[in-house]
Amino acid sequence: MRDSETFGVEKGYGEEVVTWLNQQSKDQGSKFEARLYGYTVTTKNFGDFEMFSWIGDVQIARKMINKASKRFKIKVIEGGYKPKEKLFRMKKFDYAKVRKDEKTVGQLEFEASRFGNGQWEIKNEERH
Repeated sequence: MRDSETFGVEKGYGEEVVTWLNQQSKDQGSKFEARLYGYTVTTKNFGDFEMFSWIGDVQIARKMINKASKRFKIKVIEGGYKPKEKLFRMKKFDYAKVRKDEKTVGQLEFEASRFGNGQWEIKNEERH
């Protein structure tokens, strides 16, 4: 099982979407659980997002977050894309796509401290 904290939904939809995701996974018998953790990320190009963490299969998570985007007609952050190069850095990195329906509208680069309990912060963002 994998988990990620770089998934998010447009601000104001967090509770509704996470409840819907958990209900869908329960109905389908999937091993997936999502939880809000009270953290909001602000982007220059895409607005504010409520971040959530999840546990389960990454393919199921990506498919379900895209379904949520389509159902609620909102932008979502689909994270968990790791850099290919294996360099040791003082910070950890994660990459994400910003999607609306099934279209990618941008990309985000997150970073967080390897030490301590640092939250993910946006280092770079790009529109498509």
